[in-house]
Amino acid sequence: MSTRLSPPAPDVLGERWVQRRIALRPSPGYDGQPEAVLVHRRETTSRQAVLYLHGFTDYFFQAAHAERWVAGGLDFYALDLRMNGRALGERTRPGDVRDLRDHDEEIAVALDAIRADGHDQVVLLGHSTGGLIAVGWADRHPGQVDAIVLNSPWLEHNGPWAERVLLTRLIRLLARWLPSVVVSHLDEPYGRWLREQGWDYDLAWKPVEGFPMRAGTAASVRREHARVARGLAVDVPVLLCCSTRSGSPSSPSEEELRSADCVLDVRHMVDRAPRLGPDVSVVQVDGGVHDLALSPEPARATYERTAVEWATAQLAAARDR
Repeated sequence: MSTRLSPPAPDVLGERWVQRRIALRPSPGYDGQPEAVLVHRRETTSRQAVLYLHGFTDYFFQAAHAERWVAGGLDFYALDLRMNGRALGERTRPGDVRDLRDHDEEIAVALDAIRADGHDQVVLLGHSTGGLIAVGWADRHPGQVDAIVLNSPWLEHNGPWAERVLLTRLIRLLARWLPSVVVSHLDEPYGRWLREQGWDYDLAWKPVEGFPMRAGTAASVRREHARVARGLAVDVPVLLCCSTRSGSPSSPSEEELRSADCVLDVRHMVDRAPRLGPDVSVVQVDGGVHDLALSPEPARATYERTAVEWATAQLAAARDR
């Protein structure tokens, strides 16, 4: 086991969960020793596992969703990525990651830990920015996981042409000289709606208004978007799940909030899906919201059943090959 990984300690999710802290190399924008945090159930029961990567202004708190994977026969692990959630330091700027490829470091340590725990098949599960990180990582590291599930991945900027093209150029210039300058903020309606639905999470780690998006992070996201647009070569089966429609991020109706993606444009996801690799399936979930695992029923159950059944079928097929 890596000396960079701490022994298991109690986690905020309760008795059944533990966390292990991952010491990372020094990183720009972080005043001190950066960390990531690997979270998982105290007991492992399977040789198959899923590793979850959260989105921007997010962390792992969806324990009920994790239990659905466990019931399907896969142990569940989640990474709170550097400068996010459990890995937030007292003197850092939340989310101020200037290159999404930096996350390769904690993903590698997490996968080593999962395999050391006795798992020989792993599914990578990514939500939103975590989905973008997942496919970029898989393209650079072929043969390291067995399948990938994407939950509303952020594969293109949700905005008009001027933002996607002209603003991107400006952000690249800012990132070179002022990487921590704030260039945008998330819209609040979706975050407020999640709280109103009773989802319980730490507002210091996932504030309703979101963390500010900084130039270095935004430029890195746009670089990864460009890579996706040119085409990746992910060498394992990919399942991309998203809602059937999008809503307004800034002024959604109540009906949009409870049944549409009010953060990203699902048309971008469907359009970019074939560019991820040779084996990509798309499932659109009627009534799904941005995080499909937090959707109202029956959309949430549909997504969970689809993802778990697809993943277990892919792992079984891989064993038979």
